[in-house]
Amino acid sequence: MPFGAHETMEAHEMLNEKINMINHFSIYLQNCQNPTLRSMIERHQQLAIQAYDQLVQYTHDYNAANQNRQPLQMANNQQQQISYGLNNPPSMAPQMSGTLPDHLIAMAVLSLHKNSAKNHMAASLECVDPNVRQMLIQGSINCAQQAYETFLFMNQNGFYQVPTMQDHTAKTFLHSYQPNQQNQQYQQYQNQASH
Repeated sequence: MPFGAHETMEAHEMLNEKINMINHFSIYLQNCQNPTLRSMIERHQQLAIQAYDQLVQYTHDYNAANQNRQPLQMANNQQQQISYGLNNPPSMAPQMSGTLPDHLIAMAVLSLHKNSAKNHMAASLECVDPNVRQMLIQGSINCAQQAYETFLFMNQNGFYQVPTMQDHTAKTFLHSYQPNQQNQQYQQYQNQASH
């Protein structure tokens, strides 16, 4: 079965993106000091290599689609404690020389994953081949999970502070949205019909 033009171009873009991600992870590993961050980047790099190899194999052999494609299992699945609020956030500016400190490495890893999740999903929407489409959707989900894992590391180490607004302001803003009246009427009708 031949690829369409969209699958060909989207696969090309995603393979280039994976190469870029794998190469960047190698650079970050050379500078990384924090053992937890290093371990996370090494795992993420291995997953990127697996995703790259899987798509390459499928573009060479359509029978490779039947390989096991398991969703990413996060290393730490339990409920996380997220620190909210700003506590003397550090000033930010580009760093033009020297080695990258861990907080900038983590920020770069987060950006790579967030952009890759968006790019995978956008690419999947342009594909008609069900196997390429599924690989790209799974790639988007995996990158989103890895981005969240990176965020959790950053948040726990004070590298990513979560701004908040006053509880009253948030509730007032979000409570302006109300349920659809037709849905409420339908639920009432269903409840009456079941009695």
